Amino acid sequence: MNPAPIKPNITVDVLEELDIRVGTVLAVDDVPNSEKLVQLRVSFGDHQRVILSAMKQERANPREIEGKQALLVVNLEPRKMRGIVSEGMLFDLGFADGLLPVLATPETPVPDGTRAG
Repeated sequence: MNPAPIKPNITVDVLEELDIRVGTVLAVDDVPNSEKLVQLRVSFGDHQRVILSAMKQERANPREIEGKQALLVVNLEPRKMRGIVSEGMLFDLGFADGLLPVLATPETPVPDGTRAG
């Protein structure tokens, strides 16, 4: 793999606008009438959210991530897809480079809701 060029510099203020937190994937369900989307139910400690992810074709069994912690963006505008509102975005590694994606996960378990940065 040849690494992609580095994107233009941003200020720390722009980076601090992102709210990236650790959540535990409690459940993974199919999204009806979608070839790509699955619905994740994610715990952030004090609340749960539904987050849609286009991982259905990337994994033989998307449910294999149930019980795992991952990094998620929690302050994106909610977005309705296939009739379901997604309340964030799952971070994965590799998709943008054409690799089979893997979760961005903490090195050791941390409390749900722990902030990145």
